[in-house]
Amino acid sequence: MPHGPLSLPARLCLLAWDTDPARLSALVRAGALAELARRGLLTDDDGIATPVDLDSRTGDPVLDGLLELITESFPHRWRVWVTLHARHTLDAVREQLVAEGVLRAEKHRVLGVFPSVEHVLADTARADALHREAHQVLDGSASAESVPEPTAAALALAAAAGLPKPLDGPSRHRHAEALIRRAGASAPGFEPILRELCAGLADGAPLASPTRGR
Repeated sequence: MPHGPLSLPARLCLLAWDTDPARLSALVRAGALAELARRGLLTDDDGIATPVDLDSRTGDPVLDGLLELITESFPHRWRVWVTLHARHTLDAVREQLVAEGVLRAEKHRVLGVFPSVEHVLADTARADALHREAHQVLDGSASAESVPEPTAAALALAAAAGLPKPLDGPSRHRHAEALIRRAGASAPGFEPILRELCAGLADGAPLASPTRGR
C-alpha cells in the first residue's frame, strides 16, 4: 500500500470515510475480526468466533482490544460480532490513525458547553489511493490475483458493505467473489469466515450517504 502499511481495519476506516458512523463501525469491526482470523488467533467453532489461545496477543492495540473483548464475553456468531460494541473498535482505530498523522482530532464544544471531538482526514492522498485501488479491482481493471491477500480481504468486505460507489451489478459480484477466494488462500479455514463477515455487512448495505467529519 502507498505510504506504508495499514492494518486491515484501518484501511477500511479510510475507504469508508465520511459515511454513517454506525455503518462505518460495522465495517471496521469486520476488518478487525477478519485480521484476527487470518492470523489464526480466532477460529470458527460451529459458527462461533472462538479465540485459539486465551493468552495470545498481536501487539496491535486495536486487535488486542477486540481479542480481549471476545475472550471475556459470552460466545457469539461472527455476524453478531460485526455490530456488537463495534464502536469500541472504531474509536481505537481512529486513535491509532490520529497517532500516525492520518487523521486529525479537533476538539470543540456542542452548544458551547459539551466537549466533543471531530475527526478530520489529514492524509487525503492515502485515502484517495485506497479508493483508486478499490475501483480498479472491483471494476475489473486489475485482477483480484494481482493484489496481496490482506488487501483482497479488505476489498471483499468493502464490496459487501456497498463500497466503493457507484460500482454495482453482476460484474461487481463476480469480482467480489474473486477477492474472497484470493483472500481465503491466506489461511486455512479463512474463506468461510470471510464469507460470514461479508454476509453480516451485506445485511446492512448499502452504506448511508456521506456525512462530514466524525
